[in-house]
Amino acid sequence: MHRQAYLFLVIATLCWGGNAVAGKLAIGHISPMMLTFWRWFFAVVIIFAISLKDLRRDWPVIRANIPVLGFLGIVGYVVFNAVLYTAVTYTSAINVTVEQTLIPVLIFILNFALFRTKVSWLQIVGFSLTAIGSLLTAAHGDFATLVTLTVNFGDAIMIIAIAAYALYTIALRWRPPISWKSLMAVPALFALVFSIPLAGWEFSSGGMIWPDMTGWMVALYTAVFASLVAQVLYIRGVTDIGANRAGLFINLVPVFGTLLSVMLLGEQLQLFHVIALVLALGGIAIAERGKPALT
Repeated sequence: MHRQAYLFLVIATLCWGGNAVAGKLAIGHISPMMLTFWRWFFAVVIIFAISLKDLRRDWPVIRANIPVLGFLGIVGYVVFNAVLYTAVTYTSAINVTVEQTLIPVLIFILNFALFRTKVSWLQIVGFSLTAIGSLLTAAHGDFATLVTLTVNFGDAIMIIAIAAYALYTIALRWRPPISWKSLMAVPALFALVFSIPLAGWEFSSGGMIWPDMTGWMVALYTAVFASLVAQVLYIRGVTDIGANRAGLFINLVPVFGTLLSVMLLGEQLQLFHVIALVLALGGIAIAERGKPALT
């Protein structure tokens, strides 16, 4: 069985559940692009400090695969997180975490469209339940909101983050045969470099907030747990059980995110949040139970 992969993915989603909460705590203490920059600055310092030997050994392979590694860093690390941190300034942390349940649905769609990856009917049922739960949250419990296209701006821009991380997960199939340290370090460096112009834009627009003590703590949390720990464990999970099944575990993010938001932010737990979470958990159970034999 794949118990180790399941454990890795559960820990990764726990770290990510706290990521949206950290983004909400950051409001007024550090601006979104500053948070993105410092997150990857700290992450790069830490990962390079422990991976220089691996980087030297893997350099020939790294050099031949710079486009793939750059894509992973820019799309999966910078775009996803910069958009997420922006979204939580307009909507609740609970909404952001539950809406991320659309990521595994999109992963399945892209895998089928591009690679004809085998999908069972039970998996389709599971992902359908997940999608309904996510839409219920985006509509704040009222599906009429979707009909009139009056969804919250933060909920709307989260679609960009969702698409970015789905593409990142799909692209992991082309990861080069290098150590996990090198696989984390090089995309993280790309993420840092490409977060600089975003921070510059934020400064020029007058929206930059230099971090205070709370801001620094949030940046450190996102660097260590949401970046390094979660990303490494997620990559291990994708390696062990494939993108479709590993991506499905992202449905656990709203479970942890909702609990942490209620405990740490004092956000109100609404009935439609509970229903959405039940749908997410039911979806992951049904889809994993109905996985094709050769995934």
